[in-house]
Amino acid sequence: MELDIPSLIQGYAQGYFLMADENGDLGWYSSRQRALIPLDKRFRYPKSLRRILNQERFSIAINRDFNRVVAGCADRETTWISTELQDIYQALYQTGWAYSFETWQDDQLAGGILGIVIGGAFIGESMFYRIPEGSKVAMVKLVERLRSRGFHLFDAQMNNPHLERFGAYTIDEQDYQLLLQQALYHRCHFD
Repeated sequence: MELDIPSLIQGYAQGYFLMADENGDLGWYSSRQRALIPLDKRFRYPKSLRRILNQERFSIAINRDFNRVVAGCADRETTWISTELQDIYQALYQTGWAYSFETWQDDQLAGGILGIVIGGAFIGESMFYRIPEGSKVAMVKLVERLRSRGFHLFDAQMNNPHLERFGAYTIDEQDYQLLLQQALYHRCHFD
C-alpha cells in the first residue's frame, strides 16, 4: 500500500485526525472542542506522582520500540486504531513525523505516548501503560521535553477526566486553528 505522506501531514496540519470507526473504516475527524495539554504553569499532576518521579524508577526513551507503543495504544476492548491506521503510523514514523515517547522500568516497556510532530506542535494520538504510573510519568516527562524544545502546542484532541488531572482544557475550533497555525511556523526538534 503506497501512502501519500504529504497529504496525511496536510490533514493533521489543518486540524484533522484519523480514526477508525467500529467497522474499521478509517476517516478524518475534527472536534468543535479541542483538548490541549498546557505547556505553561497550568500543567499539573498529583502529588502522589511527584513521589514516583522522585524515585526515578522509570527511564525515558524516544522510539526505542515504536511498534510496541502503537500496539499498546491499539490494545483495547474498543479501539479506534485499526490495522490500517497502525500501518499509517509506521509510515509516518519511518518518514520522521511520528514518535513514541516511552517509559521503561529496567528492560520492560512501562508505558508510552504516540504522537505526530509538525513544526512546534505535538499532536498526541494515544497513550497506554503496562506498569502502573508508566503513562503518567511519560506525560510529565513529555511536557518537560516539549517545554525545553520550545514547542508551542500539545494537542490531546479529546478531553477526558484522566487528562484533566494534568490541567488539560478545551478550546473552540476557531481558537484551536489559530494556535495550531502559529505552532506550525516554529521549527522544533523533538528527538
